[in-house]
Amino acid sequence: MSTSEIVFLDRATLPDFPFKFDFPHHITTYSHSNSDEVAGRIAQANIVISNKVRINAEAIKNSPQLKLIAVPATGLDHIDQQAAQQHNVGIRNVRGYGNDTVAEHAMMLILALMRQLPAYQRDVAAGLWQSSPFFCHFGAPIRDLNGKTLGIFGKGGIGQALAARAQAFGMHVLWGEHKNAKDCRNGYTPFNQLIQQADVISLHCPLNEQTRNMIDETELKSMKPQAVLINVGRGGLVAEQALVAALKYGQLGGAGVDVLSEEPPVHGNLLLNARLPNLIITPHMAWGSEEAIQRICTMLENNINTFMRE
Repeated sequence: MSTSEIVFLDRATLPDFPFKFDFPHHITTYSHSNSDEVAGRIAQANIVISNKVRINAEAIKNSPQLKLIAVPATGLDHIDQQAAQQHNVGIRNVRGYGNDTVAEHAMMLILALMRQLPAYQRDVAAGLWQSSPFFCHFGAPIRDLNGKTLGIFGKGGIGQALAARAQAFGMHVLWGEHKNAKDCRNGYTPFNQLIQQADVISLHCPLNEQTRNMIDETELKSMKPQAVLINVGRGGLVAEQALVAALKYGQLGGAGVDVLSEEPPVHGNLLLNARLPNLIITPHMAWGSEEAIQRICTMLENNINTFMRE
């Protein structure tokens, strides 16, 4: 059996893990790769591993030995899947590894925003409790989860894991139908109806041309005045300029995001500049618990070994 050339384009996105590939191979790793470096680095590769580095049609076309693109994540929006199919290049991703950890992160954001944790942290840091004439300090309004309605877009593993946690807090869960869908599936709520009814909306759907900016100015204006929006899916699901405006002008009670339209946000971002007490931003790490990362590495290893045996 000939030796397979493996190229890992962004090894630094995962911790050290003793990958064991059960076929003759040589592996070249790069801590990260810029877009203009990809084509040259994978030109002679048989297998490419890319967590988030974009692999476009030109890079695939100019890699005649390429047989497999292995993704240590679920999302495939950084891979030109049509070009891969045209050139008989397989794609293998990992699924289900982060259901619990991403759901827990979303639940954390919901709790923090409904209980106004960031606002009260700022008040304490500013000395408002110390100067209060009473034993307590009330600033931003606090709301319970019990009895509230959670609208979830995306009924996959993460969405279902979040629903179970929300129901344990006494929340009523609605599943959102696709935007602009002609018919509403059984067990789902029409898109616009859910937008108007939910106290909390959480996004767990893939980013594609149908879902890009699915939450825009119209949707934000239709939401309840104190509603909370959670996005731990993809940054492009929400129109960021409209979200900043909705938060500043009191159309929303709060927003929690783990994803932005550009990652890393090297050119800045309106949300990062907003510095609002009802906005929580985390750096795309909802997936990154120690347990989840271990599962990712094991599944990536298994995917590559299985593909090579097929």
